[in-house]
Formats: sequence, structure tokens, C-alpha cells
Amino acid sequence: MESVPAVFAGAVFALFGGALMVWTGVRVRRAEPVAVGVNRVASAVCATASALVSLGLAAYCLTRP
Repeated sequence: MESVPAVFAGAVFALFGGALMVWTGVRVRRAEPVAVGVNRVASAVCATASALVSLGLAAYCLTRP
């Protein structure tokens, strides 16, 4: 069974990663900049990578024994 801190950390990572993924998708779909003053493609890739890392950490925290 998971420990309480691991579940909490996993939930935080999952919420952050999911929210960042949705926000980035909405901004890209509307052709709005993801970050002001940065190349659109580079900022979208960086935000998506950060969201995927966060979701990966969430999976790790929630599945470790």
C-alpha cells in the first residue's frame, strides 16, 4: 500500500500535469502564444514536455510499493 505522502505527491503531480496539458492544448488550438515573448513552437514543446514529466512522476509516485 502507498504511503500518504506518496499519494499526496502523486495527486499534486497529476493535477499539475493534467492542467498544464489542457492549458497548453487550448492555447495551441486557439493559435495563441503559450509563453509571451518566446517562439510558439518552442514554448508549446517545452510546456508539453513538462506536463509529460509531471504525469510520469505522478504515475511513479502512485504505483511504487
